[in-house]
Amino acid sequence: MIRVLDLKKSICFYTDILGMKLLRKKDYPSGRFTLAFVGFGSESNSCVLELTHNWDVENYQMGNAYGHIALGVDDIYQTCEAIKKNGGKVTREPGPMKHGKTVIAFVDDPDGYKIELIDLASRNNAN
Repeated sequence: MIRVLDLKKSICFYTDILGMKLLRKKDYPSGRFTLAFVGFGSESNSCVLELTHNWDVENYQMGNAYGHIALGVDDIYQTCEAIKKNGGKVTREPGPMKHGKTVIAFVDDPDGYKIELIDLASRNNAN
């Protein structure tokens, strides 16, 4: 779960730019928050990300224990080009990781959360 400031912008990023689907969304008026769940497949057979929008919060501090979300992709170069074409921000272009051969890249979501893209083909061939 990550807390987001602009739920509409975050849903757009995860669906339109990263290609996930909005699986469900529900408002909780008595708690003054909304939950939205996004993922590449159904909740019953794949991992999903919970986006929490607290209605009365104007900013958050990123915790120092948070690193990043990691997603495996089939073609990292094509994925990064599609992300840029759709208005996403690639903050580290594809290339080998610092201490290995696996090709990675990083993108930022609208709230500044880091998302690592891992090229599955290079990861499988790095051993």
